[in-house]
Amino acid sequence: MFKNTLDNKRYYTLNYYYKKKYNSKVFKVSLNGGFTCPNKDGTVGTRGCIFCSRLGSGDFAGNKNLDLISQFNEVKSIMLKKWPDAKYIGYFQANTNTYAPLDQLKAKYETILNLDNVVGLNIATRSDSITDEVMDYLEELNNKTDLIIELGLQSMHEETLKLINRGHDLKNFEDCFKKLKSRGIKVVVHIINGLPYETKDMMIETAKYLNELDIDGIKIHMLHIIKNTDLEDLYKKQSFHILTKEEYVDIVINQLEVLNENIVINRITGDPVKEDLVAPNWLLKKFCVLNEIDKEMVKRDTYQGKKCR
Repeated sequence: MFKNTLDNKRYYTLNYYYKKKYNSKVFKVSLNGGFTCPNKDGTVGTRGCIFCSRLGSGDFAGNKNLDLISQFNEVKSIMLKKWPDAKYIGYFQANTNTYAPLDQLKAKYETILNLDNVVGLNIATRSDSITDEVMDYLEELNNKTDLIIELGLQSMHEETLKLINRGHDLKNFEDCFKKLKSRGIKVVVHIINGLPYETKDMMIETAKYLNELDIDGIKIHMLHIIKNTDLEDLYKKQSFHILTKEEYVDIVINQLEVLNENIVINRITGDPVKEDLVAPNWLLKKFCVLNEIDKEMVKRDTYQGKKCR
């Protein structure tokens, strides 16, 4: 049995992290707080990142037409049937979830924190969208609940950030990350493998860079092309290479090897919506991808942190 896992995975699983911390089944309940994004409302841009769906990275978040408590209870009612003693993390997922006046943020976050068996919040946001005032409030929240801030980076490479219309540079990400960590706030970073024209070495460099920053967790996604996005237009015009399943598995394993064993692997593949997906179709079989990663790690006799300095 490998360290930091309950099911003999060769990397630090999120399931193990929660089980060890709470000795209970813990679910993240995805919520749509009705936020927008500075890269869509004209503050830094109007079209968003080129891969972003119409739901703003919230394809599996709650129904924004429902209030937050109704969204939460919709998921909870399903989970209670199988795990009546479960605990919950409120996951503000869709769009940029610190991008609103402070009083609105407080009302939304604390509405969820006041619910029974909610032990924490995960808040997905951008590095250019946390004011000093909000940073102070997040520090207060961190002192009374299990708070995790999820920052989208996608790539450490400036040319890629420009190509995907990220709307901020690497320094902006670094500055925000350091502010959060200086206040003791845990940070999970999102990256995407297979971004146009990135090489395998470039993707591994992003993992090495984040390892040196001492992140708390990481979400590794595979680029998928969604209908009616700027990414789809770019793909039709330039037919850039999309990673095969075998290439993706190889790259993920190489990334895991250079990540410290104490970094929690929150996600290791993506969940595209079938009806909206242009490519790659192999990503629809999520568990096949996960199984291939597991099998290949056994074949190579490798594990998270093996090549970490």
